[in-house]
Amino acid sequence: MFLMNWWYAVAWCSDIGRTPFARMVCGEPLVLYRTATGAAVALEDRCCHRRLPLRMGTIVGDNLQCLYHGLTFDPRGRCVKVPGQDHIPPNACVRSYPVREAHGLVWVFIGDPQFADRVEVPDYHWITDEGWGAKGAYFPVKAHYLLIVENLLDLTHLAFVHATTIGNSAVVEGAQVQFRRTGDTVDVRRTMKNCDPPPTYVRAGGFKGKIDRWQYINFAPPGYVRLETGACHAGREDTADSGRITLRNLNIITPETETTTHYFWAQCHDFDPRNQKITDMLYEDVRTAFMQDVAVFENQQQSIALDPDAPEIDVKGDAGGLQARRIVQELLQRQAAGR
Repeated sequence: MFLMNWWYAVAWCSDIGRTPFARMVCGEPLVLYRTATGAAVALEDRCCHRRLPLRMGTIVGDNLQCLYHGLTFDPRGRCVKVPGQDHIPPNACVRSYPVREAHGLVWVFIGDPQFADRVEVPDYHWITDEGWGAKGAYFPVKAHYLLIVENLLDLTHLAFVHATTIGNSAVVEGAQVQFRRTGDTVDVRRTMKNCDPPPTYVRAGGFKGKIDRWQYINFAPPGYVRLETGACHAGREDTADSGRITLRNLNIITPETETTTHYFWAQCHDFDPRNQKITDMLYEDVRTAFMQDVAVFENQQQSIALDPDAPEIDVKGDAGGLQARRIVQELLQRQAAGR
């Protein structure tokens, strides 16, 4: 079961054009395209006549024509043409979904359209803000979306999974951790004083000695996880020569099915934001780390499939992820109760 009355990222804006683009979201098949004026459209990817996926069809003007028998649907999902007959059955339609474009992404509201204007698209402005260097990507992941959420809320794994890029022992042994749940959001704050810089920070900030380091993580349902991380020379946070660098790691996690996920992410930096070499270097390091995480998620999912009822134990680092799961479960219960 999925949370429905939410905005879900389905594609980067550049992915959607004048060719039908298919994407499954929360188990629902969608087809997206742009009208002649550039407006993004999202329809049910299933012709109401004989169920052929509309992604196989052709864009005609602002409408989408089914490949099989030529039934044509406008951006609101209404059938406007049935070849060979003048009468159009009044129930000839496909579902149309509210669409927004923000922060370089196309967002679709999967639930009841009457609630779309009451729910805000989450803030990921760093991706397109001129004051930040940013580079993003999309990856399909063969795992449940909450496995990704848990991973991002417990950064102790950096020391083991990402030792060659963004992790070292300080993230486990030397971290001071604060955890807070506020309503339906979770914040985890990790600070590490007088520690060695990980390889990525050496390359990005030029650090040669000890640093003070921080990781601030925010989760909001269904799958929005935003990280602020950074470092400065140890003990110099409030000085002019602090060498401070700030990074934003932005994660937009969209369920595809119960065991597969669309994962959009971007790596952003506020220092020397127009320096493409730094942007590319940070992106490549985080992409390397991401691919290491994908291997973890997908192997977890395979293990869960073999024995869904196998016992698990919890440790201190799980606090954020456990709260995120609890929030999603509470929201699902409210949704089932019609609240």
